[in-house]
Amino acid sequence: MRGVAGVHPLDAETVARLGWAAAQVLAGDRRDPSIRLLVGRDTRESGPWLEETLARGVSAAGATIVSAGILPTPAVASLIGANGFDGGFVISASHNPYQDNGIKLFLATGQKADDRVEGAIERLMSDATQARPASGRAPIAHDYAESYIEHILPVLPDPARLAGLRIALDCANGATYRVAPEVFRRLGLDVTPVQASPDGQNINRGCGSTAPAHLVNIVREGGFDLGVSFDGDGDRAILVDHRGVIVNGDGLLLACARHMKAAGRLPGNAVVATVMSNLGLELSLRKAGIDLVRCPVGDRFVTETMKERGLALGGEQSGHLVFADHRFTGDGLVTALRVLEVLADRGCTLATVADELEVSPQVLVNVPVRVKRNLEEIEPVQAILTRIERALADRGRLVVRYSGTEPLLRVMLEGPDESLITAWANEIAQAVREHLG
Repeated sequence: MRGVAGVHPLDAETVARLGWAAAQVLAGDRRDPSIRLLVGRDTRESGPWLEETLARGVSAAGATIVSAGILPTPAVASLIGANGFDGGFVISASHNPYQDNGIKLFLATGQKADDRVEGAIERLMSDATQARPASGRAPIAHDYAESYIEHILPVLPDPARLAGLRIALDCANGATYRVAPEVFRRLGLDVTPVQASPDGQNINRGCGSTAPAHLVNIVREGGFDLGVSFDGDGDRAILVDHRGVIVNGDGLLLACARHMKAAGRLPGNAVVATVMSNLGLELSLRKAGIDLVRCPVGDRFVTETMKERGLALGGEQSGHLVFADHRFTGDGLVTALRVLEVLADRGCTLATVADELEVSPQVLVNVPVRVKRNLEEIEPVQAILTRIERALADRGRLVVRYSGTEPLLRVMLEGPDESLITAWANEIAQAVREHLG
C-alpha cells in the first residue's frame, strides 16, 4: 500500500487491520505467539506512527513484531531470512516526497509477497464477519544495523585497490544515512556523505537518485572521482563520474554484465531489463555477446524473469539492480560496491564505463490522469499510437504505460531523431490530457 500518511488506505484502522491480517496469513496453520515478524522504516516523520499502528494489529493476532528502526529496504529483507523471522514489513514510500508513505510485505525468505499471499490478506481484511482487531502492543526494538553492515562488507573484496579514490555519497536524507557511510568507511574508502541529516521531511527533497543534479554539482565542484546517489529507501543507486555525467541503471547493467561474463559468472550470457531500458543498452550488450531479456516495469517482474530463466543479473533504468548471487532484492549499496569492483578489476574510471553505453535518443513524458482507462478504448489516442508505431517500425520503440504508484501515464519514445520523437511524445501527451486529464 502507498499513499498519503494518515489518509486511507494509510489511516489507523486500515493499517492496524493490515498488520492483523498479514500476521494470520503469514502464520498459516500455526496459531501461536511464536510467529515473529520484523519491521523497518525510512526517515519520514510518519514512520514511527505507522510502525506502532501496524505493530498493534500484528500483536492483536498473537504474533510478535520486532522493530529494526531506520534501515534500508534491502537490509530488512536480508535480516528476515538471516534471523529466522516468519516475514516482515518495510514502511517507506521509496522515492516519493515525505508526505507519502507505504507498507511493503516480505515473506520468510526475504522476498516480496506474491499475488497469492497478497490476495489472502486482502480477502481477510475485507471480510466483514471478522471483528475489528483489538489494540495490541508496541514493537520490540532491536538494532540490526551492525548485522547488515557485516553482511554487506564482503561484497567489495580487496578495497585497498581503490585507495585514493574520492567518493561523494548522497543518502537522500533517507534510510541509508547511517549504514552507507559506515560501510564505505570500514572498507577504507575516502567517502564524503551528503544529504545525510534527515529531519522527517527532507527525504528525497532535491536530492537522491531521482534528483541527481544535486550530486552532479557536488562532484564537479568538490573534485570528486565519482558520486553515488541512493533513493529514500536504499534499494536504488545511480552514479556520477568525475565529469558530472550521470550513469543510470542501464550503464550500470552494461558494466556489471560485461564484468560478470568475463569472470564466468553470467549464466546464459543474458541479463534482464524492463521495457523502459534504452535501446542502446540492448545494442551495447549485443556487441559484448550478451542477450537482453525484457520484462514489464517493476523489480518484482525483473526478479521473476531472472528466476524463470536462471539468470544472475537484472535491473531497471532507475538504478534498481538485482544480483542473484547476493539476494533477489535490489540493494543500492550492493550495486555501488559491485560497480567499484568493476573499476578496481579493470583499473579504469567510471567515465570509461559511462562512455561504453551507446545511448539512443529517448524521451519520457509523464502525463497526469484522472482515471486509468484502457487506451485501446479511446479511439483518438489509439489512432495516434498506431500511427507513430508504424512510423518507427524497427528504428525505435514506443512504450506507453500507467504508473503503478501514481496517477500518471508514462510515455516513452526512442528513435534516431530526438526532435521528432519529442514532437510525437508531446502529441500523445496532449491527446491523453484531452481525454483523461
